Amino acid sequence: MDILGEENGSHGRYSVTVDGHQSEMTYSRASPHLVIVDHTAVPDALRGRGVGQALALHAVEQARAGGWKIIPLCPFMRAQSLRHPDWNDVVNV
Repeated sequence: MDILGEENGSHGRYSVTVDGHQSEMTYSRASPHLVIVDHTAVPDALRGRGVGQALALHAVEQARAGGWKIIPLCPFMRAQSLRHPDWNDVVNV
């Protein structure tokens, strides 16, 4: 999946379009070393296809590359974090 990232000031999002449907994960940058993932939206047409999981993994990979931590305020991101203890290096559950 080709996940795009964009930031505008302290707000950002990762988005992906699959079969004409757009999904997104939004976040706020609390500091240069801390982001708060606050929302994930995947249309019903894409549920069960791993799109949300791909967005979550992308956020984790970006945090690792950028040297920051994630606070998963979004219920989906929090649930994924609990399922992936290997993300504990960057996700503060």
